[in-house]
Amino acid sequence: MTDHTILAADLLKGHRDSIDRLDAILVYTLGERFKHTQAVGKLKAEHDLPPSDPAREAAQIARLEDLAKQADLDPEFAKKFLNFIIAEVIQHHKRHQT
Repeated sequence: MTDHTILAADLLKGHRDSIDRLDAILVYTLGERFKHTQAVGKLKAEHDLPPSDPAREAAQIARLEDLAKQADLDPEFAKKFLNFIIAEVIQHHKRHQT
């Protein structure tokens, strides 16, 4: 192995270790996020509130797009991600209604 190959392997390992830590953070963060979305769905179902809140959803999408731009993340990806979360909240609400 050349010195460059060893250096590249060390750099690659460092990046992969960071990715593994960030994946763990994301999974635990999503777990916490969905605990709250499930609680929202249950609360809405218990109080006969509508499963969606278009005004809040629009504000949240705009907020997430701004955060994505600040984080140098594709705003379209952030928007799709929030729409996924919103869909999950609605599904939880519907499950609690039945």
